[in-house]
Amino acid sequence: MVTGLGLISPVGLDVPTAWANVLAGRSGLRAISLFDPAPFRVQIAGEAWGFTPTDFMTAKEARRADRNVQFAIAAARQALAHAGLAITPANAEAVGVLIGTGAAGIWTYTAQQRVMDEHGPGRISPLLIPMITVDSASVQVSILTGAQGPSFGLASACSTGADALGQAFEIIRRGDADAMLAGGTEAAVTPLGIAGFDQMNALSRRNADPAGASRPFDKDRDGFVLSEGAGVLVLEALEHAQARGAEPLAEVLAYANTSDAAHLTNPDPQARQAARAIARALAKAGLAPADVGYVNAHATSTPLGDVFEVRALRQALGAAAERLPVSATKSITGHMLGAAGAAEAIWTVLALRDQILPPTINYATPDPDCQLDCVPNAARPAAVEVALTNAFGFGGHNSVLALRRWG
Repeated sequence: MVTGLGLISPVGLDVPTAWANVLAGRSGLRAISLFDPAPFRVQIAGEAWGFTPTDFMTAKEARRADRNVQFAIAAARQALAHAGLAITPANAEAVGVLIGTGAAGIWTYTAQQRVMDEHGPGRISPLLIPMITVDSASVQVSILTGAQGPSFGLASACSTGADALGQAFEIIRRGDADAMLAGGTEAAVTPLGIAGFDQMNALSRRNADPAGASRPFDKDRDGFVLSEGAGVLVLEALEHAQARGAEPLAEVLAYANTSDAAHLTNPDPQARQAARAIARALAKAGLAPADVGYVNAHATSTPLGDVFEVRALRQALGAAAERLPVSATKSITGHMLGAAGAAEAIWTVLALRDQILPPTINYATPDPDCQLDCVPNAARPAAVEVALTNAFGFGGHNSVLALRRWG
């Protein structure tokens, strides 16, 4: 069960603010402010605008954490407060942490590289290594909350957040924890991050129109907009949540993951393994395609990726795909990389709870290869019991979560 939500994002530094902005279709994409973007072809991003670490942690805690870990700490504390879950000596061993990331401590790594280049190896921080590893967010959240259950990090590119939630779900299902703090975090809006993704021709270069740059499923899409943030959810066994009087927000029904095993960056054009991930999630949940009422799409606004996802949905869902609402919230938030799957799971939980579907904004020119109901440009009330959220990552990672409305 999902019992708590925490979020740091370009559209808000807490869940209520961010959800209101998503439903209103207010873009979180602007000109880069974290560094001078003038030398770069790409000058736009989705930053965690206004984020001040000491609003969420002590100055000492902030100094010992890379930016991505600061986001994770903030989101984890929000999620625990939302769930009303206190970690105490009595339950600490039954609460775990699984927060993934793609680029990990890229801010710290590049800053410390400059220190070594300018001042020599003796000036490197003794905390460099623990600050840049993939498990750093999980380690620090575990230390700061006292959670002593299963704790590790994982990385699967843009599928990371969804995989962290899926693996946390499996940990609880097999009885290795009663509750998990799980999700993804990312702080890759750096000079190296922007340059690297741009060299792959993955990013939109609509610098004059940041709010209109991310346009999934639109014929004129030209790449994604890099964003940062963290999404952390509290997952609990139903019995554990009920025993402490918690009210679930949604039920996790199933998780499935497959690999294209095809290319370092490009998806399999036939979308066979992505379709299999969707079909496996449905089968594991005991669902038929017609049972699905909404899909929160991975849809990043890349020419290849959006077509790939539409093909996967049509293969897996058949005729049901033609009438199914499929919205792309990256049109509003940009692509939060390792945090994207967790943020989009949050939107999916809230869509089920509030019975309203977030929109795909910037949809102006239909693409014949992406003809689905993409909830264009405005949120839509809808009666939805079951939803899917997709996450497809560079390297052929395909991850799908199936969620059900609670109550």
